[in-house]
Amino acid sequence: MAQPDVIVIGTGVIGAAIAFELAKTGKSVLSLDRNRQIGHGSTAGSCAIIRMHYSTYDGTAFAWEGYHYWRDWAEYLGLPDTEELAKFIECGCLVMKTEHNGYLEKHKKNSAMLDCPHEDWGPDEITERLPVYGLESFSPAKRMDQPGFGEPNGARLTGGVYWPHAGYVTDPALSAQNLAAAARRHGATTRLGVEVTEILQEAGRVAGVRLEGGEEIHAPVVINVAGPGSAAVNAMAGVTEEMTITTRPLKQEVVHVPAPAGFDFERNGTIVSDSDIACYCRPEKGNHILVGSEDPECDDLVWTEDDTTYDRNFTDQWTTQALRYAQRVPTLGVPQTAKGVVDLYDASTDWIPIYDQTSLGGYYMACGTSGNQYKNAPIAGKMMAALVDFCEAGNDHDTAPLTFRLPYIERDIDVGFYSRKRPINEESSFSVLG
Repeated sequence: MAQPDVIVIGTGVIGAAIAFELAKTGKSVLSLDRNRQIGHGSTAGSCAIIRMHYSTYDGTAFAWEGYHYWRDWAEYLGLPDTEELAKFIECGCLVMKTEHNGYLEKHKKNSAMLDCPHEDWGPDEITERLPVYGLESFSPAKRMDQPGFGEPNGARLTGGVYWPHAGYVTDPALSAQNLAAAARRHGATTRLGVEVTEILQEAGRVAGVRLEGGEEIHAPVVINVAGPGSAAVNAMAGVTEEMTITTRPLKQEVVHVPAPAGFDFERNGTIVSDSDIACYCRPEKGNHILVGSEDPECDDLVWTEDDTTYDRNFTDQWTTQALRYAQRVPTLGVPQTAKGVVDLYDASTDWIPIYDQTSLGGYYMACGTSGNQYKNAPIAGKMMAALVDFCEAGNDHDTAPLTFRLPYIERDIDVGFYSRKRPINEESSFSVLG
């Protein structure tokens, strides 16, 4: 085969977006994935929530920019009308005000600075939109085996903040496939069911990859977008020692439960982030609800040694999350049989992703993205394409970071915010919330 200009390792939603954006610049792009279907790694297990509330200004700006691509998905992709597209459902997102999130003062300030619409809601607005919700406080979140689990603490929630333009994508794997199809229209190619076993190097630069079985593919640029496998790929490249921010695969369980009888949550519900009970949720087809964890301090994080040999079974964590959510929704029926998703996050030290170059010339990484970066895939693709051009032109991103213009919201961001060498960001929530 002809030597590509760029090899992208990973065909999840962010890898597919990077391939699309690179291909649009005229580069020949080859994407590799050990999965046999595009988007069938951790992307397929994503709740695919599109939200704007972040604890940092840069995170908020990136997410607000990202929303516009999902809103204009068909236009962004430029695919024929015959192509089946993932759908963005704009249902809004309500975040409960709690002491844990500083009553959202930072989040509101970030959104106001970026002209991102948001509304203060009191208890009446919350129960009008979500009549099945109770507003008793249960914080701090507890494990099922701790005293007081499920018992109100005597206080009540005083309100929340609602972001009307938030929503979710109905089929996250299909969204990655849409991006890959759009990339193909610009000449990109994909090989599935292949395992990268070595990052080839020559004279201080990347030279391509070796696949299981010994085949070598040469390229002057390689981008690691391997999701929960990203740490292993970085180790192959020999760049882990230079990273102050690292990534590890983290097991997560998402609960799938029917909505309470008499309330159409699929049609009338909203995404809710509720740190009082340490859960988030979103509507799901068939009038169901997906419930995920906001990773409270009381819960043990289940890190795995690698991204292949982990327990794919539900555990007590499923029951804990279901019962925590039932604290907020007293009429929730919790099924006896666990249903939902067991998958891995690619989590970074401070839960903020790494979009960066490395000291190995031509080797780049888009890692630590799981849990809260699905929504940013299109703009992350654009930014990574710009970063490759910037660094391959001889610029040193480590000493003079790229300034990147967010096209829709017309704001500039310092891409050094996502550096592999940054200090741990103390403004982070240190959870899936970012």
